[in-house]
Amino acid sequence: MTHPTPLLSDLLVSWHKVADGCNTPEMRISELEASPVLPLPARCVPRQAWRNGSTIFGERTLAEEVPVAFSYDGAAHAVLMATPDDLEDFALGFSYTEGIITAPAEIAELAVLSVADGIVLRMWLTGERSDAFAARRRRFVGPAGCGMCGLESLAEANRAIPMARCGLQVGRQEIAEVVAALPAGQLLNMQTRAVHAAAFWRPDQDLVLREDIGRHNALDKLAGALLRTSWSAADGVIVLSSRISIELVQKAAMMGRRS
Repeated sequence: MTHPTPLLSDLLVSWHKVADGCNTPEMRISELEASPVLPLPARCVPRQAWRNGSTIFGERTLAEEVPVAFSYDGAAHAVLMATPDDLEDFALGFSYTEGIITAPAEIAELAVLSVADGIVLRMWLTGERSDAFAARRRRFVGPAGCGMCGLESLAEANRAIPMARCGLQVGRQEIAEVVAALPAGQLLNMQTRAVHAAAFWRPDQDLVLREDIGRHNALDKLAGALLRTSWSAADGVIVLSSRISIELVQKAAMMGRRS
């Protein structure tokens, strides 16, 4: 007998049942049938505009937004709506800013899988980190969303922020110039006018920039990009196209800590 391929939504429902103490066997991410083809970060669609009593036909480029599931050691942890671009950076950065890993080497394997309902970032953790995540997951009731969603306690919402120490001094004029330079690096936003950017600046260095329809996601992608280099965020300035919120400050502080 053949069984239909489980969808991402089915997987999460199954995981919820296990987390709630039901007897339903746990569905594992590894059972999903994956496709090597990932959706593009933007797509062109027909559009109609009404101006001055007339209809104008044309095209509009929209930023893509798809469900992205984070899987650790075969089990679903969180699902975020995100732009399907720089996904390896997203996996690394989210894992780091959320405290699941403290260094990239603690991810033994990373795979980006396109499935029926979205994308799965499937990661396998190294020994001690895997044990720590398993203990954390046993306390975790539901998957996290962006920002403060999914936290299990007020203590997590008010978690201690690590101190980022650096001797770099930056003047107001330099900050203004970096902010003014941000739009020129937003290639996806040039097409869609609908995505946020998070960038890292150091004196005499090009911007390291990542984009996403979600501001938290853009910062997580930047965190992952920096983890691939020898730089800490404390060595420069993080520039955002969005407003600043407490969770973005927390993520930035995690990015600036010294391992």
